[in-house]
Amino acid sequence: MGGNDNRRMSTQSLSDGAVPLTHWGVIRARGEDAPTFLHSQLTNDFSLMGLSEARLAGYCSAKGRLLASFVAWKAAHDEVLLACHASVLASTLKRLSMFVLRSRCKLSDASNEVKLFGLAGPSAHAMAGNAPVWSKSDVAGASVIRLPDAAGLPRALWAAPTGAPACPAISLDAWRWLEVQSGVPVIEAATAEQFVPQMLNFELVGGVNFQKGCYPGQEIVARAHYRGTIKRRMFLFDVDAPAEAGHEVFHDADPGQPAGLVANAAPRPDGSGRSALVEIKLAALDAGTVHLGAPGGPLLTRRELPYPVTSDADQAA
Repeated sequence: MGGNDNRRMSTQSLSDGAVPLTHWGVIRARGEDAPTFLHSQLTNDFSLMGLSEARLAGYCSAKGRLLASFVAWKAAHDEVLLACHASVLASTLKRLSMFVLRSRCKLSDASNEVKLFGLAGPSAHAMAGNAPVWSKSDVAGASVIRLPDAAGLPRALWAAPTGAPACPAISLDAWRWLEVQSGVPVIEAATAEQFVPQMLNFELVGGVNFQKGCYPGQEIVARAHYRGTIKRRMFLFDVDAPAEAGHEVFHDADPGQPAGLVANAAPRPDGSGRSALVEIKLAALDAGTVHLGAPGGPLLTRRELPYPVTSDADQAA
């Protein structure tokens, strides 16, 4: 279960290009109160977001469990676009709409009006340049959001009403593998309401602002942060089996109950199994082995995330 990832995938098939993100969709929040309304509902700050910025944000239940995650940006001063996994879009839009009340904000599904593409490698650099992560620029009628790197490659999100970026093509599986390698989790229907943000390292990748005001579940999220009560975190693993979001994992020393849950998974570029972001008990990392689906299931091999996770001692304090 060592941390060194001594396999270096050949990334020729995914090192440069763009792909339509058919597994994502877009919610539009439009109106004078749109930023204020989202600020009151999501885990990040929207009241101060400028037109050249983007946000990673989560939408929590009253129990502090993530219902959805977003990459969000302002299309105009009174319009915010929220890109999320397509499998949670309808339920999230319905739930958010219940709380608009008298706010001057209209929510709608804009997936057919805003086309999303993922950019990787030189194509991402050509569109986003050296812009910092979570910044937004306008390029030829498109909004380009600089995303965290993955597998040593720059990445960006391209969003526009029509057309497509003039780039080579990469496969959706290649992009999904890069999503996993980035260590930035995406909430899917199979994992909705399963995780407090810190269980997915959400605050480590910029998805939680602990200085902002209240939002659903904020007290629970803040308590976990300030009291250091997180006993579970997300780590990167490889497995020679078809892992999927929502699959349970087991530790060999405690076969009677799951030790964790797969958050996201994607085929590895060399065709040998999958890479997966797995939320797991910290105690399960101390010794023994972790398996997919059952105590005797396929072995999970831990790899390095692209960012440091707080030491186990600090996490378990």
